Amino acid sequence: MTYDQIAWLPLCAGLTAVGIVLSFLAFRRRGATAGLRATAWSLLPLAAYLTGAHRTLWDIGSAAVRFVTGLVLSPVVWAGVVLAGLSAVLFVVSGAMRGRALSRARGAGTPGKTEPRQVERPATAGPATAGSIGSGKSGTGQSEPAKSGAAKSAPPSDDFSDIEEILKRRGIS
Repeated sequence: MTYDQIAWLPLCAGLTAVGIVLSFLAFRRRGATAGLRATAWSLLPLAAYLTGAHRTLWDIGSAAVRFVTGLVLSPVVWAGVVLAGLSAVLFVVSGAMRGRALSRARGAGTPGKTEPRQVERPATAGPATAGSIGSGKSGTGQSEPAKSGAAKSAPPSDDFSDIEEILKRRGIS
């Protein structure tokens, strides 16, 4: 059947009328949301006819049918599909081989494993502060044990040492 053999106005108007009836039923059974959505879908065939979009939709549909029937019945097209599949497999295999070659070049035995870096900290040998050597008494007259962390609180050697210290105290390293 060709495009010119179809009476498009009665077909589109009929589809819209059937859709409106089904929309009314959907409205009564499922509520206003379902009814409005069904009405919106129902108006599309008549809108396509009035705007002239039905000819374009016909062309798209017939081209899709020709493509699918040509795909199913043509051995040349199947050979192209097989070659496209082989190409995809080769891409995946070459990517895996490239990943292994890169991990060997880095010196790691398995891909993804790297040795953790050791961060060196400078020795904290410097003059003690007055609070750590003092008499051990606070302003209230009670003795206070010397804090072991007071001697370790040297000025940071780099910008991230404070963050690293907080992470270590929380058990995250």
